[in-house]
Amino acid sequence: MRPIRDVHVSEPGLVVIDVAAMDDATVFAVQTAIARMWAASPADTTHQDPGQPGVRLRLYADLRQVPDSTCEETWPVTTGGVTGQD
Repeated sequence: MRPIRDVHVSEPGLVVIDVAAMDDATVFAVQTAIARMWAASPADTTHQDPGQPGVRLRLYADLRQVPDSTCEETWPVTTGGVTGQD
């Protein structure tokens, strides 16, 4: 996987989550569960590391933002700071 950049964890509440599982369906299910709790930038593909079992997925979440409970899709995370909040 690529290195984690400073901007991805530049403020309290920003997290990088690496998920590993045997198949795509499982990692995407984990991604969906996380996106229901916090604002998250979804990944649309997984990757497999040579010589390693299963597949991997990386997503970014902002624990400070809770998605609207009526919204079933994930929201992109802003990495340049939050605007419009006091």
